[in-house]
Amino acid sequence: MKQGIHPDYEMREIACVCGATYQIHSTRPIRKLEICSSCHPFYTGKQKMMDTAGRVEKFKKRFAKFDKAE
Repeated sequence: MKQGIHPDYEMREIACVCGATYQIHSTRPIRKLEICSSCHPFYTGKQKMMDTAGRVEKFKKRFAKFDKAE
């Protein structure tokens, strides 16, 4: 490898807005995250499935004719 042309690969700290911090190796400077695995609804178990405007019912009504066995 040539000397002096590669960026520094160092231990960096990434911080989320929820307060969680992570240590990673990176060539880029410190970053801020908006959401991480400790505050994301999918990982925390607080995920909500919402049926807005009856989309599921519309789908079922539309494709009900394909459900019937002939």
